[in-house]
Amino acid sequence: MHRKEKEGRETREKKFHRGPKAKYQLSCGSVIYHRDKGTIFYLLLKYPTYWGFVKGMVEPGETEEQTINRESAEEAGLYDLKIMHGFREVQHYFYKFENQLIRKDAVYFIAKTESWKVKISHEHETYKWCTYEDALQLMKLRANRELLTKAHMFILDYYKQHDMF
Repeated sequence: MHRKEKEGRETREKKFHRGPKAKYQLSCGSVIYHRDKGTIFYLLLKYPTYWGFVKGMVEPGETEEQTINRESAEEAGLYDLKIMHGFREVQHYFYKFENQLIRKDAVYFIAKTESWKVKISHEHETYKWCTYEDALQLMKLRANRELLTKAHMFILDYYKQHDMF
């Protein structure tokens, strides 16, 4: 590599790595569903600026599954979740909070509940049980719409395989 090329590359690398280091956060959530007479309904929670899923920070020493169960109890009053194995999706994003850059991973699973009764926390404005199509209409965040679509396809495939017998 020529000297000028090397200097240019070093300058670009310095620009790219300059700035404050982002703080890291890990949260876990769940696409919660209820199946009634073959129809799948998804639990959506209304946050101040968007519709989404149960999700919260992983506490020290807590497994992802423990986080999902705790957050579901705290945010929706649901205590009977059955987590579907084989589905694990991660959303990666950055946001600013109190002038601090945060790098966040949100790990999502699928969980089934037998309950229709939901008791939301103070973090949410309301909730809805929605079909897949209705949920897509409510959700505006592309990442959540994509997550729901992946979860929906996974669930449909599961029931195709297991309802045959």
